Amino acid sequence: MSGGDSLAERTGVLRRAMRGRDPGEEHRAATPLELLFDLTFVVAVAQAAAQLHHALAEGHVGSGLTGYAAVFFAIWWAWMNFSWFASAYDTDDVLYRLLTLLQMAGVLVLAAGVPEAFQDGDFSVVVVGYVIMRLAMIAQWLRAAAEHSAGRGAALRYAAGIAVVQCGWIARLWAGGVWAPVPFVLLVVAELAVPAWAESRGRATNWHPGHIAERYGLFTIIVLGEVILASLNAVQSARTEHGLSAQVLLIALGGLLLVFALWWIYFTGSDAVLANLRTALVWGYGHYIAFAALAALGSGLEAALDATEHHAHLSERAAGLAVAVPVVTVLLMLGVLHPMTGTGAVGHGLLVVAGALVVLALGFSSPALGLGGAVLGMGLAVAASLTANTMALHRRARG
Repeated sequence: MSGGDSLAERTGVLRRAMRGRDPGEEHRAATPLELLFDLTFVVAVAQAAAQLHHALAEGHVGSGLTGYAAVFFAIWWAWMNFSWFASAYDTDDVLYRLLTLLQMAGVLVLAAGVPEAFQDGDFSVVVVGYVIMRLAMIAQWLRAAAEHSAGRGAALRYAAGIAVVQCGWIARLWAGGVWAPVPFVLLVVAELAVPAWAESRGRATNWHPGHIAERYGLFTIIVLGEVILASLNAVQSARTEHGLSAQVLLIALGGLLLVFALWWIYFTGSDAVLANLRTALVWGYGHYIAFAALAALGSGLEAALDATEHHAHLSERAAGLAVAVPVVTVLLMLGVLHPMTGTGAVGHGLLVVAGALVVLALGFSSPALGLGGAVLGMGLAVAASLTANTMALHRRARG
């Protein structure tokens, strides 16, 4: 490679035709731009998890979960749409980079509006940030339609579908009262329907299965990192005020076991085999539940530590369930997704269900066991489930 070519690769080519990437390309990996893109979502996920923690600690469980689900959907959906588009059309030229940077600015605007959405129910800033990201995505799809004739139909359907739904999100800002949830649900359904409609009516986009699996794995690590950071902050706060009690140490140890075991379960196995559109959609959409539950685990651990230090308006049972329910949700979701694509340390569905039931029972038993004992027990239960499933996979591999 000449010096000029090397410089062009480092600074971004001024113009490169958006022809579509080869879905069979070898050694396809996340780019530095995608990693920077993910970094902005770290901020948004942290904001959503922090606000959920505050809502749980104040005893506002219902409103907190509702706000969290809504905000996390906006975060996840914008991330997911860009990741699948980039898998098919990453040209890494100047225009592509600028539109991607615009999406990063949008997610930071969204993150800035998360506290208002939780505290006052005001989603104005969140919607503005979300629409900025989606408008940049429309521009990317229109460019793909103009430059890649083979994928023009799907690209135009994506651009049209996204544009129509964004008009709906803007209009929803004027919907208030008891009817506000109705347009929200309808718009979420419309967002989810756009890819299925765009991809099923002609030639599908050239997304790369291995690249997509890596991108989802990277987002999983981001969310688990947020769990570790949130737990560390809560432990440091407890140590500063009252020192490290046995309950705090047990919760910290149990939380660490949960993070390690869930990471192991997710990443044991091969890349996802997304054989058809239906499998790809179920696998991709199912990760909303998995990602949201993983991030909520950090909020639950913080709430449990607050309850131990008597800083939360939560009963011990509610605090235990704030940890148990996200863990159960992740286990059951991975128990569905991994066998579907041949990935993960899920060798037998009954073992997953058994592990989830034990975790849930420990959550309900928090008053008897103490929060520290219950959370540590959850960590040990998930580790045992991992061990049993790994052995099942090993026996299956040996025939």
